Amino acid sequence: MSIKKIITLAAVAVISVLMIYGFILISRIFSANTKFEEKEVYVYVPTGTNYTDVKKIIQPYIKNFDNFEMVANKRSYPENVKSGRFLLKKDMNNIDLVRAMRSNVPVKLAFNNQERLENFAGRVGAEIEADSLSLMKAIKDSTFLKANGFNEENVFAMFIPNTYEIYWNTSAEKFRDKMIKEYHNFWTADRIAKAKAQGLTPVQATILASIVHKESVKKDERPRIAGVYLNRLRLAMPLQADPTVIYALKLKANDFDQVIKRVFYNDLIMKSPYNTYVNVGLPPGPIAMPDITALDAVLNPEKHDYIYFCASVDRFGYHEFASTYEQHTVNAKKYSDWIASQGVTR
Repeated sequence: MSIKKIITLAAVAVISVLMIYGFILISRIFSANTKFEEKEVYVYVPTGTNYTDVKKIIQPYIKNFDNFEMVANKRSYPENVKSGRFLLKKDMNNIDLVRAMRSNVPVKLAFNNQERLENFAGRVGAEIEADSLSLMKAIKDSTFLKANGFNEENVFAMFIPNTYEIYWNTSAEKFRDKMIKEYHNFWTADRIAKAKAQGLTPVQATILASIVHKESVKKDERPRIAGVYLNRLRLAMPLQADPTVIYALKLKANDFDQVIKRVFYNDLIMKSPYNTYVNVGLPPGPIAMPDITALDAVLNPEKHDYIYFCASVDRFGYHEFASTYEQHTVNAKKYSDWIASQGVTR
């Protein structure tokens, strides 16, 4: 065999080997390499995690970890681990997997109807890396409170219910700072002026809105209820809002899971800064997180001369309003008789 043929065959052999190796390499890189059946899964990498720990986190989702690690090393992932929330999709190849582990996917955090700061911190802590204790500590930080005009009792007014995009690995302090920014975004010059027209600051408007929120789920009625309470404030009358008494009872018992549908005379005379039957003016803080319609009701109240209202027995969920105590007494007795006939004892 001539040298030329030998060189040719050797070249063919080398090319064949390189093609086979290239095919194997391409297969290792681009073949699907997941082993979960779901369409997609999220993996969570805590702050400060190194590559050794990341491997333990993602191994359950990857079919051939050697192939993944080969690509990860080529793309310098071990030296550039990120913390956060990462989306892996079924049948991703190794390049896609490494790329996915570099792309922190934000959480859509929605909150409303929270009754107190502790519940809210628990709700948020279940969605992001910061736990409820660290959130409470950051929110109640004395320097932060003083700088932003809050205290521990009214800082709950800072949180505007909405849906927010936030990274899972956001710290408690960064979450708090984002929320104060959203608070200032919400309280525009126009809204502040509307609150001032009612004789209220933004915090006071939120406290009153929390009472309006608890008084009625009927959004179309809330401006009328807000008007009643504003009339009472102008007359220096106690608000006499049952939801504040219920809040005071729950606070005293340290049990916000209990259901209280009825308040009694002894409840109305209990000593508590949240009892608006014995204290004139607003309670020291919100009794719930008011939604936007309740806030808007306080800022845009219905103008009328009503100073009393009670639950209606003819239009459930709504209320009967009165301008005189005599008419209110008639409405209140009608409701009291009805509730007694239903056997409601608490």
